[in-house]
Amino acid sequence: MEEFLIGMRDCYCTVNLDQEEVFRTKIVEKSLCPFYGEDFYCEIPRSFRHLSFYIFDRDVFRRDSSIGKVAVKKEDLQKYHGKDTWFQLQPVSADSEVQGKVHLELRLSEVITDSGVISHKLATRVLECQGLPIVNGQCDPYAAVSLLGPSRSEAKKTKVKRKTNNPQFEEVFYFEVTRPLSYTKRQFDVEEEDVDKLALRVDLWNASNLKFGDEFLGGVRVPLRVLGQAGVHDAWYFLQPRENGGKSVKVDELGSLRLNIVYTEDHVFPSEHYTPLRDLLLHSANVEPVSASTAHTLGEVCREKQEAAIPLVRLFLHYGKIVPFISAIAHAEINRTQDPNTIFRGNSLTSKCIDETMKLAGMHYLQVTLKPIIDEICTEHKPCEIDPVKLKESENLETNRENLRHYVDRIFNVITTSGVRCPTVMCDIFFSLRESAATRFQVDQDVRYTAVSSFIFLRFFAPAILSPNLFHLRPHHPDPATSRTLTLISKTIQTLGSLAKSKSANFKESYMAAFYDYFNEQKYADAVKNFLDLISTSGKWDQKSIETPIMLKEGFMIKRAQGRNRFGMKNFKKRWFRLTNHEFTYHRTKGEGALCSIPIENILAVERLEEESFKMKNMFQVIQPERALYIQANNCVEARDWIDILTKVSQCNRKRLSTYHPSAYLNGHWLCCKLSADTAPGCTPCTGGLPANIQLDVDGDRETERIYSLFSTYMTKLIKMQEACGSKSVYDGPEQEEYSTFVIDDPQETYKTLKQIISAVQTLEQQHTKYKRDKFKKTKIGSQEHPIGDKSFQCYIRQQSESSTYSI
Repeated sequence: MEEFLIGMRDCYCTVNLDQEEVFRTKIVEKSLCPFYGEDFYCEIPRSFRHLSFYIFDRDVFRRDSSIGKVAVKKEDLQKYHGKDTWFQLQPVSADSEVQGKVHLELRLSEVITDSGVISHKLATRVLECQGLPIVNGQCDPYAAVSLLGPSRSEAKKTKVKRKTNNPQFEEVFYFEVTRPLSYTKRQFDVEEEDVDKLALRVDLWNASNLKFGDEFLGGVRVPLRVLGQAGVHDAWYFLQPRENGGKSVKVDELGSLRLNIVYTEDHVFPSEHYTPLRDLLLHSANVEPVSASTAHTLGEVCREKQEAAIPLVRLFLHYGKIVPFISAIAHAEINRTQDPNTIFRGNSLTSKCIDETMKLAGMHYLQVTLKPIIDEICTEHKPCEIDPVKLKESENLETNRENLRHYVDRIFNVITTSGVRCPTVMCDIFFSLRESAATRFQVDQDVRYTAVSSFIFLRFFAPAILSPNLFHLRPHHPDPATSRTLTLISKTIQTLGSLAKSKSANFKESYMAAFYDYFNEQKYADAVKNFLDLISTSGKWDQKSIETPIMLKEGFMIKRAQGRNRFGMKNFKKRWFRLTNHEFTYHRTKGEGALCSIPIENILAVERLEEESFKMKNMFQVIQPERALYIQANNCVEARDWIDILTKVSQCNRKRLSTYHPSAYLNGHWLCCKLSADTAPGCTPCTGGLPANIQLDVDGDRETERIYSLFSTYMTKLIKMQEACGSKSVYDGPEQEEYSTFVIDDPQETYKTLKQIISAVQTLEQQHTKYKRDKFKKTKIGSQEHPIGDKSFQCYIRQQSESSTYSI
C-alpha cells in the first residue's frame, strides 16, 4: 500500500461483499506503507454488487476509524482478473455505504374534482426491500417517499419494520399532480415538459434510538417520465448513495491499495452437455502415451500449470480417478528425468496436481497433526533466534537454541507418528511414486524415499509450518518474531525430511549448519524412513481415532436457546463455540467451561437454515437426535466454513440423516412443510455426506465447465500445438523453436486428441453463444433479477421505448 495521510498508522484491511465483511488482514503497526501479503480465497455463496476493500486505522485506545476504500463493481472484476493493480482509495461516508434493492409500483390516474376539473394523482406503492445493510447489529427500516419538482417537497413515511433487512411494506401513498385538462378529452395525456420536471424520491432509513438520529440506508430517484403512455410503472431498483453524500477529502491524500483479484464466474449447463469433453478428460489415464491425453494437453496450453491442475484434480477426485491419472503423468515424468536428485523439482503438471490433491484431501490431516503445536508456538512467543547478528541484547543464544530445538523435536515427532492418519488417496499416490522411481533408478536405494519426501515434507508440511495462515492453521500471518521462528523450524524439518547425504552442507548460513548438528543422529533418518514407508503402502492403513482432542475451529457466534417454544430476541445469545475432533461445544466466553457439549457422533446433519425462519441471515443448524441447534455466523463465508468443517468431522457417523427440515419448528409446526409433529421426518434431501478420504464436495459439471473455459481461452495454443504435431510428423530434424515448449511424444495420437478437444470446445462455445443470446432476449431490466441501477436507467427507458414501438 502506498503512503497516505500524515503520521504513522496501525492499519488493517478488510474484504467485503457489499458491506458484509468476510475477511480481515493482520494489523501492520507503525507504517505509512503497510505490506499485507495475505491471500484470501472463498467461494462466493450469494449475489453481490461490489467487492470492496476497506483500510482501517486502529488508535492507542483500540478504536478503529476508516481511512478509505476500494469498491469494484461485479461487472468490472474481469478487467482486473489476475493482474497486480493499484487502486486509488476513495473516501468512506455513511451516506455512500448502501446496498440492497427496493420494489416500487407507480400509477398515474385521472381524478375528477368536485368542481369538474380533471387532475392527476400519483399512487406510489412501496412493496418490499431486499438485502438492506445491518447497522450496528440491527436493521429497523422504514421508507420515506416524496415527490420532487418545482415547489414540491411532500414527504410521507411507511411504518417501521423491526428486526429485518428484507422488509415487506405493502403501503400506498398518494400525491396530487394537478394539471387541468379538458373534461371532454378522452385520451389520458400529460405534457412531457411537465413530467420531466417531476420525480419520485424513495429513501430507506434505519430507525435508531441513538441521539445521532436515523441512519441512511440508500435511496432511489425515479423520474415520472418512466410512466410513459400507459401511466403505470412496476420495477425493482438498486438503492443508490445519497447525492453529495461523500466527505470533502482530496482523493489523492488517501493513498492507494495494490490488489491482485482473481474472479471466475461460469454458467454451468446440465450434465449431458459436458459428456464429450468429460469423457475425453476421464479417459486420460488410459491414453498411450499419456502426453497425448486431453488432461495433459490442458497442462501444455495453459500459461500456468496451476490453472490446469486445480479443475483437473477436483474433477478426477469427484469421479474417483485421481490416483490412476497422477500415476500415469508421474510415471511419464520420472521416465523423462535423467538425474534422481532432480526428481519432481520443477513446477510440472504432475507436481501441481499432487500439490492440489494434498491440499484438498489432506487439509483435515494437516490440521489434526500440526494445528495444536502451531497454536502453541504462536501463543508462547518464546525467543528462538539463533543468528548471532539478529540476536537481541536481552536474549541468550543457548537458550534460544534450546527453545528452537524443543519445537523442532515436537513437530518432527507429531509428523513422523502421524502416518496412520494420512488419507488413503495420498497413500495410494505415494505408493505409485515410490514404485515408479525405484523402477527407473534401481541403483539409487534412497530414491524411493526422496520421491515421496519431496512432496510430503517439501510441499506439504514445510510450507504449512512456514505460512500457517495459507493452510487454515491460523487466521492471520504470525507476528514477525513468531514468523521467524516458524521459518527456522520449517527449514530444519525440510532438511530432516529430505534425507540428504550431507545435511549440514544444505544450509548457506553457518548458524543453521551448527544448529543442525543436534539432529545428526541415525534415529532421525530412521524415523523419516519408517514414516515414508508407512504412508506409501497403498492404503493398507485405516485412520484411527486420536486420543488427545484436537481443536479444529473456534469463535464467537449467536445461538438460539434449545428447547424453548416461545420465540423472542432474548432467546438468542452470543456464545464462544469450539470444535474438536471429539465434540462441538459452546461457552459463555473463551476459556470458561462448556455450557453445552455435543459429541461428534451425535451430529446427524449440518445444513443451512432458511432466512425466513427467524428473519436472520447466515444461519445454519446442527441436527442432533433430540433437537436442532440453530446458529448464526458472523458472515456468509464464515457460515460456509463452519458448515464444511462440521460436516467433515461428522461425515462417517453411521446415523447421518438423508433428509432434513430447511426451516425451523415454530409455533407448533415446521415452517417448511407445515407438519405439526416435531419428530416428523425431513422434507428435503440432505446436501450429502463427503467421501471418507476426500474432504471435499465437488460439482463435476462445474469443473468441466472451468476446463472448457481454459481450452477456449487458449484456443490459439491448441491450434499451434496441432501445427507442431504436423511439423514433427513430416520433419525429423531439429525441432522448431516456436514448437519446443510442447511435450509431444506421439504426434499422430496427440493430433487426434487435439482434434477431438477442439470439436468438443466449439460445440460448447455454440451452446454458450445461444444461451447468452436467449438470456439477453429474456432479460427484463427492472425485474427482481435485474434491478434498475444508476447505469441501467437509460437502458430501461430504451427497452420501454422499443417495446411500445413494436406493440400493436
